[in-house]
Amino acid sequence: MRILAIDPGTTESAWMFLEDGLPTRTFRKGPNDAALEAIYLTSADAIVIEEVRSYGMAVGREVFDTVRWTGRFQEAAARRRIPVDWLGRKDVAVNLCGSAKAKDANVRRALLDRFGGDGAKGTKARPGPLYGISADLWSALAVGCTWFDRRLEP
Repeated sequence: MRILAIDPGTTESAWMFLEDGLPTRTFRKGPNDAALEAIYLTSADAIVIEEVRSYGMAVGREVFDTVRWTGRFQEAAARRRIPVDWLGRKDVAVNLCGSAKAKDANVRRALLDRFGGDGAKGTKARPGPLYGISADLWSALAVGCTWFDRRLEP
């Protein structure tokens, strides 16, 4: 099964494809319009998006801009008849780290461990399964891995 995992942002989003739970070499962080185009061109079986969730704190315009983009992503997927699933950051942290209090660094470490430790990134000459992944792409990978893990649960 091939999925498109998205970490949405205000003006830019990170997205990557995973196949049977493994990251492919197809990923990018770029303008939201490019992420939207990736949805229109994808051959993915499903799309999973990190969901913006409220925890009782006031939010600003940036959060609403991000939410607006997630709606556009969902609509593009619906036009292609591709199912969309949503996962919150805490769901991802609990799945990968066993705690809702896990920070981004803990999630990154869990992903490195999952795919072979510090050598999982590799080098340009010998790229590992996580070669080239940085910044917000870690969140897209975490969302995708969590989605696959949940599919395996009884």
